[in-house]
Amino acid sequence: MLKIKQLVKSYGSLEVLQGINLEIKKGEVVAVLGPSGCGKSTLLRTINGLESINSGEIYFKDELISKKNIIAMRQKIGMVFQSYDLFAHLNVLQNIMLAPLKVQKRDEKEVKEFALRLLERVRLLEKQSAYPRELSGGQKQRIAIVRALCMRPELMLFDEVTAALDPEMVREVLEVVRDLANDGMTMLIVTHEMNFARAVASRVVFLDGGRVAEDESSEQFFSSPKHERAREFLKSFEY
Repeated sequence: MLKIKQLVKSYGSLEVLQGINLEIKKGEVVAVLGPSGCGKSTLLRTINGLESINSGEIYFKDELISKKNIIAMRQKIGMVFQSYDLFAHLNVLQNIMLAPLKVQKRDEKEVKEFALRLLERVRLLEKQSAYPRELSGGQKQRIAIVRALCMRPELMLFDEVTAALDPEMVREVLEVVRDLANDGMTMLIVTHEMNFARAVASRVVFLDGGRVAEDESSEQFFSSPKHERAREFLKSFEY
């Protein structure tokens, strides 16, 4: 579904991604792990066209992602950030329906019915008329996930979606992501939640210094990582 070839991304003289090669198959859940500053979030942002690349190629379903088709590609590649980015002046349902109606030009009745089903799925149907200021952090993040899903994406990117949450709110968000994994959604997940990554990911891609240092099954990575840098990284977490 996704193929990345020799991806290079620099900020001035700082080369953040140094020739990344990666393939993601349909239905895979891939956890992208690594120390802070290794390029994890930058990788996701280049896939979704939020960051330009210096060289290399990114293909989605064998189609090269470029400036000409990035708007269309973003409708197929959903992304959820650690900051919820909900519109404060719109209620929950309006936030969710905005892009499907304005960007995809879908039928309003169909979009509303789909949005309500998604809200019910994440146990927030009763919040459809609430405004972001009336929600907890965990609720806002679940709404952000629903908003991305309402675009009917084929690939989901999650960038530290629990980083801004209090510990008690983390579980409710991770449960939603786990449900998506069980449904077969293809996902790339940047996270520091090691227990979650181990439970939900089929593969782990470990970045270090802007390079793929390890690409293994989740079981292999967490039980017996091959690289010393990966072993050091895991030792810093209690999981």
